[in-house]
Amino acid sequence: MAKLRIGVLYDFWWEDAEKHADDARPPRKNADEDVQEVYEALKRAGHNPVYLRLDGTPQSLIELATSESDLIFNLVESFGGDDRRDINVAAYLELLGRKFTGAGASGLYLAQDKALAKKIFAFHGIHTPYFATVYRGRTDHSHDIQFPVIVKPAREDRSIGIQFGAVCGAIKELMERIDYIHTEFDTPALIEEYIEGRELYVSVLGNDKPEALPIVELDLSKLPAGTPKIAGTEVKWEEDTDAYKKTKPILPQDLGEELEARLKSVAVQAFQTLQLRDYGRIDFRLALDGTLHVLEVNPNPYLLPSAEFCMAARQAGRSFPQLIDRIVEVAMARYANGGS
Repeated sequence: MAKLRIGVLYDFWWEDAEKHADDARPPRKNADEDVQEVYEALKRAGHNPVYLRLDGTPQSLIELATSESDLIFNLVESFGGDDRRDINVAAYLELLGRKFTGAGASGLYLAQDKALAKKIFAFHGIHTPYFATVYRGRTDHSHDIQFPVIVKPAREDRSIGIQFGAVCGAIKELMERIDYIHTEFDTPALIEEYIEGRELYVSVLGNDKPEALPIVELDLSKLPAGTPKIAGTEVKWEEDTDAYKKTKPILPQDLGEELEARLKSVAVQAFQTLQLRDYGRIDFRLALDGTLHVLEVNPNPYLLPSAEFCMAARQAGRSFPQLIDRIVEVAMARYANGGS
């Protein structure tokens, strides 16, 4: 494809250490490795990348509006450190009429609101764990759920608010966890039935005919005895813990052709149902009885060579630069075909 001037858009903010000392959210790096990796991959693919930084100020929005590029590679995960504002950044790009990679504002919103996503999945016949949504003072929707359950923020990502203590086996634990979610995150609490089983990730690439990439499993089998088998913050973010050190992504060899085909088919359906674009990752729980449950949909998953999405692409025969170039290609094709 033609070589392009590509703006690598990322978020940066000045951290107030005292303000965030008691924050329940896991720490984030201000200068993410994926930004440099994507920039270098674009150069190796022959493109002309430039950095575009959003630091949470109006001035950075003005600079973005006046920047020149053929395409923006959107790596933004927040605005000013607020993880829920990546939706606003995508909406801003749409208002500006700029071409950019990944999900639009609607896809980001649908994926971020887990309760709404589950209702949409139910309408389309996509199976998810039974759930209830609890606001302050009222319950919006509820299945007849049995213990154990897992309680998480209804509108967060990156496993924010999900620790081993999120799995509750009694009413007292459940009520304490709901209060924790309401207090710490100011968001409704999503209560789901806890599904014992395996954690499987299916990455999807493309638009008109999305390609489901090889399946990756997050191996939770070596977690300490008595620990819930979940991908919480201890597993994803706390590098000094046994949970972090003893879990790793693997390429499962024992799923069988029929199950793999079913996983990939449901993944593509979920990708399209929530209006994702270009690339995404669908997280599944494979129950002990063989039932597939969609846990969540991840638009714009982390792009680092060691990350699950890139691991799946590599297994499909794409190097990291080839993967990044392919994302550029499918995004440009989407706009060329009249998409937005």
